[in-house]
Amino acid sequence: MSAVDTKLDQSVRLLFELSRDDNPRLFDDLMRFNKGPKRVNRLRFLAHEGLLAQQWSLGMSVHPTTAAAPKAPLPGVNPAVARQTSQAFEVSSGGADE
Repeated sequence: MSAVDTKLDQSVRLLFELSRDDNPRLFDDLMRFNKGPKRVNRLRFLAHEGLLAQQWSLGMSVHPTTAAAPKAPLPGVNPAVARQTSQAFEVSSGGADE
């Protein structure tokens, strides 16, 4: 399969393994659901919200056409939690996976 074919395929498949030692809060949240599809949907939702929070905390979510960008944090967004989420999904600079 060529790189062009890969770019045309608009889906990503992941094999995701998580132990409680890796991230207890995320593990407990995902274990609330006893079915795989429900867990996947919850993880998808959390990843999306984490991405939005990360973009917000970096100031990338404000359009340049906006007259005045808010300086105060948005209600319900904890910058410390957003940073932890970013760190949890951070890509290592190393070569191969462990």
